[in-house]
Amino acid sequence: MTYEDFLHSLEREDAPLELSVQLQALWYDRKGDWKRAHDLIDHLEDRTSAHVHAYLHRVEGDAWNARYWYNRAQQPVFEGALEDEWEALLKLLLN
Repeated sequence: MTYEDFLHSLEREDAPLELSVQLQALWYDRKGDWKRAHDLIDHLEDRTSAHVHAYLHRVEGDAWNARYWYNRAQQPVFEGALEDEWEALLKLLLN
């Protein structure tokens, strides 16, 4: 799926089934369903999921929890706007 295809898929009611769980989390976050996005990755232990998890806790406004998950992901804390982080994560995951 391309970046443009992903953005276009946001017009749908549900996330495309072919998306990875991390991309589904970003999809539901963008649709305004933070809880569903978080529930998709909350139980996962891999570094990619931890990275998305960190972003979601930034969205929530829980900086302490976000730092914890950035550490688990072995990623620096993102200092830019949430929109910029969402886009960067999306592009990273689509590659």
